[in-house]
Amino acid sequence: MSTLDIRAISTALDNAARHREEVDPLTPVHGFNLDDAYLIQRASIARRHERGELPVGIKLGFTSRAKMIQMGVDSLIWGLLTDAMLYEEGAVIDLADFIHPRAEPEVCFLTKRDIDRPLTLLEASSYLEGVAPAIEIIDSRYRNFKFTLEDVVADNCSSAGLVVGAMSLNVNGLANLGVALRFNGKPMQMGSTGAILGDPLRSVVQASRLAARAQMVIPAGSLIMAGAATAAQALTAGTHVSAEITSLGRVEFYTGAHA
Repeated sequence: MSTLDIRAISTALDNAARHREEVDPLTPVHGFNLDDAYLIQRASIARRHERGELPVGIKLGFTSRAKMIQMGVDSLIWGLLTDAMLYEEGAVIDLADFIHPRAEPEVCFLTKRDIDRPLTLLEASSYLEGVAPAIEIIDSRYRNFKFTLEDVVADNCSSAGLVVGAMSLNVNGLANLGVALRFNGKPMQMGSTGAILGDPLRSVVQASRLAARAQMVIPAGSLIMAGAATAAQALTAGTHVSAEITSLGRVEFYTGAHA
């Protein structure tokens, strides 16, 4: 794919996100592969950086079997996070800022050292400052939330927002913790952290491998969103949204009264 094509496609996706306008899937027309998709993703995020947004970390996608089935894909993917995506815990979030947002409960790690090479599972915890319950807001820019694997990667893996709870120092012992996503106190999705690669700490290992492959360093102080523990739930206006992870605590936000 030519540089011109990558620039044009990344601009189209960036504009779709900025103006909250759906676009049709791009691969049927442009036929780009997964390597091209990551180049498009990085070019799109570079436009955000040019507007003053700062990098804050990365997110992993499709780390749970439930998510793979929901989205009809079978590969682990990753996207890049900026400070404009980060909302304060307990904030009121205006759904008018999105196209068709969905929430998913996640585990979020904070790094204390640069991750500059592939890590083993035994090493991973020594690179971490803490761990917290989190909620990611995903919002595909594609019409009807339909896309190929290459499409979603180009669209920065549907990244739109994240809310992170209080950090805990205990980054071990995270396998098979109960997870609940609630709307106005009503359980909407229930699951286990075991759905995240068997143990969310393995997401740090996967992130280190993906970053090394892309010749990128994950800096100290970065967030690593480990991937969803359940299927995503469509957000509605006027809702108290909370996610609780056993022993890690709870994170919450509100949606505005009008979408």
